[in-house]
Amino acid sequence: MTTVERTQVFLLPDLGEGLSEAEIVEWRVAVGDVVTVDQSVVEVETAKAVVDVPCPYAGRVVTLHGAAGELRPVGQPLITIAPLDGGDEPAGHATYREEERAGSGNVLIGYGTGHGGGTRRRRRPRLVLAPEPTDVSPADAARPDAARADVGVSAAPADPRSPAALVISPIVRRLAREHGVDLGTVRGTGPGGVIRRADVEAALTAPAARLAAVPDPHVALAPSGDGDVIVPLTGVRKAIADKLSRSRREIPEVTIWVDVDATGLLETRAAINAATPDAPVSILALLARICLSGLRRFPQLNARVDTEGQRIVQSAGVHLGIAAQTDRGLLVPVLRDAQRLTTAELAAELAATTAAARAGNLPPARLTGGTFTLNNYGVFGVDGSTPIINHPEAALLGVGRIVDKPWVVDGQLAVRKVTQLSLTFDHRVCDGGVAGGFLRHVADCVERPAMLIAAV
Repeated sequence: MTTVERTQVFLLPDLGEGLSEAEIVEWRVAVGDVVTVDQSVVEVETAKAVVDVPCPYAGRVVTLHGAAGELRPVGQPLITIAPLDGGDEPAGHATYREEERAGSGNVLIGYGTGHGGGTRRRRRPRLVLAPEPTDVSPADAARPDAARADVGVSAAPADPRSPAALVISPIVRRLAREHGVDLGTVRGTGPGGVIRRADVEAALTAPAARLAAVPDPHVALAPSGDGDVIVPLTGVRKAIADKLSRSRREIPEVTIWVDVDATGLLETRAAINAATPDAPVSILALLARICLSGLRRFPQLNARVDTEGQRIVQSAGVHLGIAAQTDRGLLVPVLRDAQRLTTAELAAELAATTAAARAGNLPPARLTGGTFTLNNYGVFGVDGSTPIINHPEAALLGVGRIVDKPWVVDGQLAVRKVTQLSLTFDHRVCDGGVAGGFLRHVADCVERPAMLIAAV
C-alpha cells in the first residue's frame, strides 16, 4: 500500500446550527508539519463565531485545502494527513473512529456531513492607497484627539525598527490585509494599545488616506473618485441581515413602551454591592432577574411559533439572550436555563458571557437557541427603540438610558432616575393584555424592587 493510499482527509465538520460553510481565517500548520490528534490546525470564521478546528488525525500535513480568505463548504476536504514513515495507518485514525462512534466530545458535531459543491473563493475589491493633503488648523493640531483622528494609512512603509503592531484578533489582521492597511501606522485604542477593528476602520476613513478602488468583475464598485467604501455583505453582517429580514417577513410584531422611575432599582443595586463587594451585581443582572420573574407569570412570551406544525411552542426553560455589540457586529449570546441561576450567578455569567462574545471566544452553540432577549440599548445613549425580534423568539425587552428627569412623587415634583422600557412581541403568541401585563410587572419591579421578592 502506498503512502498516498494511506493518507486521511479531514473534512470541514458541521460547526453547529445549520451552518453550511466557513471562511478560513488562518492556518495553524503548514505542509510538512507533524500534527497530533486533536491539535488545532486552522482558525475559521462562520456566520456566528471564530472557531479553532482540531484535527482528529495524527501524522504529517500533505495538503491544505484552501487559503486564508477562502470559503469552504461543510463536508468538503480541509486538510490531508499522511502517516509518519513506518506506519501502516495514520496515528490516531482508529482512535478517532472509536471516539466518533462513541460520541466523544473531542470530535466536532456532524463530521463528514456532505453538502456538495466545490471550493469557491470570495473575491474582494483591492484598494490602492494614495496620500492626500489634509488641512488642519493650528488649534486643531494642538488637540490630542486631532492626531488620533488623522492616523491612517501612510504613503511610506513603516519603519522596520518600530515595534510590532499589537494585534490579537485574526479578524482585525484580515481586515487590514484586505484593505492594504499597514498596521504599523495604526494606533491601537484597546487595552495596552491593542489594535481593534474600530481602529482599522478609522484608519480607512481618515482624511490622511484616499482609497481608490480597483474594479473587480465580481464586485460592483462605485467610481473611485466619489469616496464610497464598499463593504461586502458576508459573515456576521450577512447572518444579521438574513435573520432580521426573516423576522420582519414572518413575525407580526408590536412594540409597547413605558417610562419608569429606576431610582429604587439603583438604590437596591448599591445596597447589594455594599453588602457583597466581592461579587458586584450589575443593573443588567437585576433587569434579567426581573424579566425572569415576568416570564414566570407570563410564559406566553417565552415561546416561538412553529409555522410548519401550525403550533405555538412554550419553552420549559428560559434561555435568555443578551444583545451584545462586538467588533464583529451585533451578537446575542444565550444563557441557558437562566431561571435556575441566582442573581449573583446571573451577574457573573452575564459578565463572562458578554466578555467572551466581544473577544470572539464563544462557540456557535452559545449564540443560538434563545427563547427571550434582553437588549440594553441605553449604553448607546438613546432613550427608546422599536427593536426587531430575534427570530424565532416571540419577544424582546429593550432598556433605554437612565437619566435624571422631573418626576412626580407623592404629589411633589422631584428629580428621579428615569428610563424607558419597550417590549416588542409577536402578536401571534398573545394579545395586548398579556404583553401589557408583562411590561407592567417589569416596570413595577424596576420602580419598587421589593415587589420582586414577593413574586419569587
